[in-house]
Amino acid sequence: MSLPTSVSPRVLTTISDTPVPIPDPDRLIHLQFRRFAGCPVCNLHLRSIVARRAEIAAANIHEVVVFHSSAAELRKYTENIPLDLIADPTRELYREFGVESSPRALLDPRGWPTILRGVAHAALSTLRKKQPAPPTKPEGGNLGLPADFLIAPDGRVLAAKHGVHVDDQWSVDELLALAPVSEHRR
Repeated sequence: MSLPTSVSPRVLTTISDTPVPIPDPDRLIHLQFRRFAGCPVCNLHLRSIVARRAEIAAANIHEVVVFHSSAAELRKYTENIPLDLIADPTRELYREFGVESSPRALLDPRGWPTILRGVAHAALSTLRKKQPAPPTKPEGGNLGLPADFLIAPDGRVLAAKHGVHVDDQWSVDELLALAPVSEHRR
């Protein structure tokens, strides 16, 4: 499968029914593909994004996060995540962008420390009644791999990363390093 070097214009709809143009004519899009709603590793990663939202916005980057869960399932776990969240339970976008599932998502030892941290955080949050427990049988399975795409306003894919394990995605620092310096940042 050939991976996209550009993205044709489309409008995605968030789980709160907000339209999101891809590409965005005024800013970069960081299109993230995450796993399932309630994924402990994904939740840790999204917390790092939320904590640095101001820096990301200052780099003229708009965060758009796709999950292979239904909108109803996503809403259960994302009440406090102020990002544009897209439900793709049929994995149409996943196929288009070549985002896969594999047993190596969980079997690669490089992901194990984050799995343990994520599960511990989810358990504490559940005990404190801040979020529901992660699903034991998530919609779409639990073997999804993460992926990241940085999309320019003209639709060009400036950078892409297909993760090889559950915790193999861009950090905020890596994302910011990929953003071209433009007039608004000088």
